[in-house]
Amino acid sequence: MRGMNLDQRFPGLDDLRAHARRRLPRFVWEYLDSATGREASQARNRRCLDRIGLMPAILNGPQDVDLSTELFGSTLPLPFGIAPVGMSGLVWPDAEGHLARHAKSANLPYGLSTVASQSPEDLAPHLGEHGWFQLYPPKDETIRKDMLARARDAGFKVLVLTVDVPVASRRERQVRSGLTQPPRLTPRLLAQVAQRPTWALGMAMQHKGDGGMPHMRTLDKYIEGAAASALSSTAHIGYLLRTAPDWDYLDWLRDHWDGPLVVKGVLNAQDVPRLEAAGADAIWISNHAGRQFDAAPAPIEVLEEIRAATPLPLILDSGIEGGLDILRAMALGADFVMMGRAWHYALAALGARGPAHLTDMLTKDLAANMGQLGISDLKSARDLKRLNLD
Repeated sequence: MRGMNLDQRFPGLDDLRAHARRRLPRFVWEYLDSATGREASQARNRRCLDRIGLMPAILNGPQDVDLSTELFGSTLPLPFGIAPVGMSGLVWPDAEGHLARHAKSANLPYGLSTVASQSPEDLAPHLGEHGWFQLYPPKDETIRKDMLARARDAGFKVLVLTVDVPVASRRERQVRSGLTQPPRLTPRLLAQVAQRPTWALGMAMQHKGDGGMPHMRTLDKYIEGAAASALSSTAHIGYLLRTAPDWDYLDWLRDHWDGPLVVKGVLNAQDVPRLEAAGADAIWISNHAGRQFDAAPAPIEVLEEIRAATPLPLILDSGIEGGLDILRAMALGADFVMMGRAWHYALAALGARGPAHLTDMLTKDLAANMGQLGISDLKSARDLKRLNLD
């Protein structure tokens, strides 16, 4: 194994996922990998992607592929980015920093969650030109204005309003693992940590003043002694500040954010005209990777209907595992794809080397599958002949 390079040891996302599982305490793994309910929606994401066939082409000769795409007036070198993940830093020490730095070097969008373990100010020195701030909507208008100002001042250009988390979901695997919110090292969790010394040492060094565990630093400014004891283990301290947004909330955000505004968590094409009228600059089709509502459709199932309803850029996530999945999404009308868990599998498996390896893996997979399909650029994916593989 020592003489093998990363491509040989970890040629696919499944390899990264398996190695990540071996390196993480059980409660962290369950937080990262679990979905809600019986996890039917998570399984549906994969099943629906696998149903989509694309007809290969022959005798096209050698091709130089162009993987660039346009989004929000910028040319991006690749059609994928790093989706925001709550408490990202629980998965790996300095996860947000590693991912932001890689996004900057690769010129990819990087999304920071309101409930990540690092704040906009923490990420400001590492942020590239494509920082996206995902807002879990604060109820208080003063906090709301301040949070937007902090994101803007730190260099975030795109605001993402998450609309598919009106309440905390139930994630049974996560509950069974013993994870609490905020994370506390109980004797049960300490026993798990002791079996993962690399993770434990990294966390201890990263969070010397926080008892060796991360917390939601963006919210520190707004929470003074707020009691979270009544919250479920799948909720978090942010629920004490936030509200379930409505259409008026979206209108308020449009009036107070002067950059691109993305609405994340859309699955119903009937919502699209009103989102357009409210001034959304892009629609993010997502079922939160199966983590919120177990009866939700897979994003890929509703993509074509939403594409037919709007000329706005469409971003898609949930279940994407490789270059072929990205091409499937683009063939059905997506303009861009975001991935969340995958980057954290890569971090947990390979540490700081993980994000670059995943980018390389996805890039090579895109190019290989485009060669099979006989296309040299991503715009041509819209014209591919699609097949139902059921």
